[in-house]
Amino acid sequence: MKLTFAELSTELVKKNLRPSHHRIKILEYLLDKQGHPSVDQIFNDLHKEIPTLSKSTVYNTLNLFITARLVRMLTIEDNETRYDLIVDKHGHFKCESCDTIYDFKINIDDFIADELSDFQINDQDVYFKGICPSCLSNKNTL
Repeated sequence: MKLTFAELSTELVKKNLRPSHHRIKILEYLLDKQGHPSVDQIFNDLHKEIPTLSKSTVYNTLNLFITARLVRMLTIEDNETRYDLIVDKHGHFKCESCDTIYDFKINIDDFIADELSDFQINDQDVYFKGICPSCLSNKNTL
C-alpha cells in the first residue's frame, strides 16, 4: 500500500520532524525501494525528480531519520553504508555476487550469551555473507 504525501507528512510529524518536501520524498523512496539503498542510490534516483536535492540533504535527512528511529544504518562492508526502513530486530544476508541485501527474522536476544550480561549493548546486528539462491541457480545454468 502506497502512502499519500499527507500520510507521510503525518508520520514525520509523529516523530517530531518537520515534514519538508525533501524529507517526505526521501521517506517515500525508502518505503518504495525497500532494498537497503545507499546515499548515492537515493540521491541519484531522487535528483532526477528533485534537481534542487543535494547529497548533504540526503545525509542530513537520513541522520534525522536514524535519530527518530525511522530508519537504521547498516554497515555490512567497511566502505558501504546502507539504510533500512525496518528498525525492529532482524538479520541481514548480503549476496557477494549481486550485492543484494536480504532481511531475515531472527531472535537476536538468543545470541546474547551469559558472558555479555554485565555489558551495556547499544546496538545489535547479525550479518551473513554468501551467495543468494538466484545467483546460485544462475551459476549452475552457466
